[in-house]
Amino acid sequence: EHRPDSREHMVRESRQDRELGACPRESPSFHSHFTTLTITREPWSKHGAKDGAVGTSQGCASANRGAATAATTTLFEVGRDGQTPQVVVLVGAPGMGKTMMVRKVMVEWEEGTLHTQFDFVFCIDCKAIALPVEASVADLVSQCCPGLQVPAGKILDNQKKILFIFDGFEVLGFSLVQPEAELSSDPREVKPLELTLMSLLKKTVLPEASLLITTRPTALGSLRQCLKGEYYMEILGFSAARREEYFHRYFENPNKADMAFRFARGNEILYSLCVIPVMSWTICTILEQELCGKKNLLECSKATTGMMMFYLSQLLKHRNRHKPQVLQQFLLQLCSLAADGIWKHKVIFEEKEIKDCGLDQPDLLPFFLNERIPKEGEDHGSIYAFTHLHLQEFFAAMFFVLEDDGEMVSSLGRLEKDVSKLLESYNKSRKDLNVTVRFLFGLVSQKSIEYLDKTIGCRISPRAREELLEWLQRRQGDLSHSGQALKVSEMDTFHFLFEMNDKSFTQSALGHFTDLDLKDTRLTLYDQMALSFCIQHWAGLGCVTLQGCSFHWQHPEAELDASVPCSGVSGAGGHPGTLVLRQREELPCPIHLLCRALRHRDSALRVLRLQWCRLSESCCAELAALLAEHPGLAHLELGDSSLGDSGVRLLCEGLRTPGCHLRILR
Repeated sequence: EHRPDSREHMVRESRQDRELGACPRESPSFHSHFTTLTITREPWSKHGAKDGAVGTSQGCASANRGAATAATTTLFEVGRDGQTPQVVVLVGAPGMGKTMMVRKVMVEWEEGTLHTQFDFVFCIDCKAIALPVEASVADLVSQCCPGLQVPAGKILDNQKKILFIFDGFEVLGFSLVQPEAELSSDPREVKPLELTLMSLLKKTVLPEASLLITTRPTALGSLRQCLKGEYYMEILGFSAARREEYFHRYFENPNKADMAFRFARGNEILYSLCVIPVMSWTICTILEQELCGKKNLLECSKATTGMMMFYLSQLLKHRNRHKPQVLQQFLLQLCSLAADGIWKHKVIFEEKEIKDCGLDQPDLLPFFLNERIPKEGEDHGSIYAFTHLHLQEFFAAMFFVLEDDGEMVSSLGRLEKDVSKLLESYNKSRKDLNVTVRFLFGLVSQKSIEYLDKTIGCRISPRAREELLEWLQRRQGDLSHSGQALKVSEMDTFHFLFEMNDKSFTQSALGHFTDLDLKDTRLTLYDQMALSFCIQHWAGLGCVTLQGCSFHWQHPEAELDASVPCSGVSGAGGHPGTLVLRQREELPCPIHLLCRALRHRDSALRVLRLQWCRLSESCCAELAALLAEHPGLAHLELGDSSLGDSGVRLLCEGLRTPGCHLRILR
């Protein structure tokens, strides 16, 4: 009957000592910010190498058929074999949310809502462990809770009621291979720290106590040698539904959450990367800064590359600060590996390749590649994959534009740093290189060049920028038929230029072209932002033809039934149903961005064709404003639209204005 009191007292006392990772008093706000992760749960005998890197638009759940959205309730529940695990290993790459899961366990246990089978939970932060060189298990308990009134010896008498948590196990620097005879069986026996911890792991001391261990995949091989009967839970990140939930939990203002998520959802690369919790945090952090002082994200200057560079700088913030050359050399080799893989359609790398590249550095490698341990009985070594396919594509792009002083020759020894060859391959047949090429444009922007030099010390080759400009000009000229006006008819051109976000470069790239011609294209919010940016800096654009194109401000799933609120998502005031109403009220008309861009001061627009674009009455006010403010517009086609009587009346108001010089209306 003393369990609730002892639990409350233990947590309160342990929080006076932060050295061993005591959980802060934060349960109300913690629950409002925690988003459930997708994890797999299986015994070790079934846990082995998985093929491929995470990186599908369907989200992390598709990366593993056994994946399920799981709460902390599943950590110590009965498994498929009917056994309740005593040892659970929570595996995940950096930034996947292992420590947050531990904090949730602590908060739920303190509240008495979950894990009530334990009277005492001792959480040891392996990254900040501050114990004597020698200690007993009783000393370990006392160090966790220095003000605990219950004697440590009495606590340890009831082993089944104890849970030890080791968070960040991979940072413990001692060998896990220790002679059995030297291990302890007495919790009061003082031993070298590594022997005491090994005794807990191997269950020679307190064999009935439970263990929860969080680790990166790199430590699994050695950890497996000292555990028995353990269960493994691998964190795969956020499912599609949980990504939206995370945005709403991050932003206090629900309107900003709606805008930020629409922005990310419209960009397939960003949305796919949001499977990684720390990447979701990165994107939200940047968009929050963009929204500071702004009403919307329609003028957001942060392209995908900018967010990736910020993510990279955060990962490397405090690493090898005193040895920048080591870090730069590691990055160069990492980029070489990524590019070689992208070129060969390869996402899995063998242990020998990692070593040959000089990437076997445990303090850096886990931030970029996941290690997959082979199944028992298999004779090959570990295999590796980038934590996300888009990360591999980003580093592949860096390979082609980074300067290396001519000293570094890829240990893979094959791939040339030939930007032109990459671009021509993309143009001819390798459409799978689209994201890599997009990152190329982002990396050679002036902002990127300065940012990489300042934060990481990497230099971008100035020649790459010239090659990209020449390729764009030549490419669009080749696509235009002889005798016709030079036109741009590929949506990816606008993506590339928007990724660079450089006005003068865009003007140079599009300066020779007079026509824009897109057919049967579904234009997401991101597409429209890219198109709008390019049109505003395209002085010679005289004719715009959009045939069979549709304009979307949110994902189709959100458009199917706007009356159904998102599951589990509520605004700051806790009203779940308000989300959809705000979306309906805030969304401008579908062609708002296009018309606003066409009204720019230097526009030379003469012909606008919006054929079979299913325009509705809501578009007519924007079209009327365009007619009134654009004296050069002489030809307007709105074939197969449902404008309605009131829509046509709005259009007539624009036609009657003195500034309208329209000659042909179809």
